[in-house]
Amino acid sequence: MTMDINSMLYRLCSVDGVSGDERSASEIALSMLESYTDDCSIDDFGNVIGHIKSTGNKPKLLLDAHIDRVGLIVSFIDDNGFIKVGAVGGPDRRVLAAQSVTIHGKEKVKGVVSVLPPHVKSGDGVPKIEEIVIDTGYTKQELESRIELGDRITFDCEPVAMLGTRYCAGALDDRCGVASILAALEMLKSKELAFDLDVSFTTQEETGESGAKIAVYDLDPDYILEMDVSFAKTPDSDRAKCADMSKGVMIGIAPSLSRELSGRLISLAKSENIPYQLEVMGGKTGTNADTMSVNKSGAKACTLSIPLKFMHTPAEIIDTDDVISTAKLITAFATKGGAENG
Repeated sequence: MTMDINSMLYRLCSVDGVSGDERSASEIALSMLESYTDDCSIDDFGNVIGHIKSTGNKPKLLLDAHIDRVGLIVSFIDDNGFIKVGAVGGPDRRVLAAQSVTIHGKEKVKGVVSVLPPHVKSGDGVPKIEEIVIDTGYTKQELESRIELGDRITFDCEPVAMLGTRYCAGALDDRCGVASILAALEMLKSKELAFDLDVSFTTQEETGESGAKIAVYDLDPDYILEMDVSFAKTPDSDRAKCADMSKGVMIGIAPSLSRELSGRLISLAKSENIPYQLEVMGGKTGTNADTMSVNKSGAKACTLSIPLKFMHTPAEIIDTDDVISTAKLITAFATKGGAENG
């Protein structure tokens, strides 16, 4: 494969695209998708939609990953020029203190999440979101000429390749899922497909899967592969609920997913020697698959997740080998099909 995963992740993770304001991220993803189809666009809700192959006489397969990221939103500017915020999605409040941030207004404004020094602070509790303020050094009047209420805020974290195949960035949830789909499309070049193939990079997953509801209604697939992230093991984690980084894609099994499709993907991973792990969930998955699978008369769906450390923080970490194993499994299913036609 000629595609450079690190370069792709850098482009995808360097743009903002907090939920509800994903245009910049959608435009980057669209420009990358245009390498594989001329039939792609951004819809009225900000979703990137691409039609890779449409014959009309094969089952329809949809590859989806969400393009939005968690962040903050400007809710108030006080008389001293401090910015009050609301949470967009579920950013981890434990790591917000003293973080460098960017407010995406009429111009980009840098700021720092204010925090009292430990010498004068009482207690060690995590601040509530309504207690968080951002200091930019500007007065209220100076700020109001640069930003507005409702502007989104991202945490500053330069995407960086780490030792070996590890990669760190602030928007890997779920830009690495987007990257896995693009990598799969590269692998699928010149291959015969078992499906009519569509792609969606959907908006507002972090705030209720709204983009997925809209995209899937028009696309109306028979099968859905949902690429997202899930929890990687850390020294302090519950090892029964987390996966190992560098050991492959996580194939989902859950009441809300198609057990038939999960089984087919497991069989393909074994036969194609693709590293994989199982992710067993007792209810819904917390991904777009929950929404997309119940569209109209329903679709068979399964999650393919990439193990990720430090979810919803400014410094999420993945292993790019797991992105590649995800892309390989997508490719195997797209070419070999379901059990009934594989």
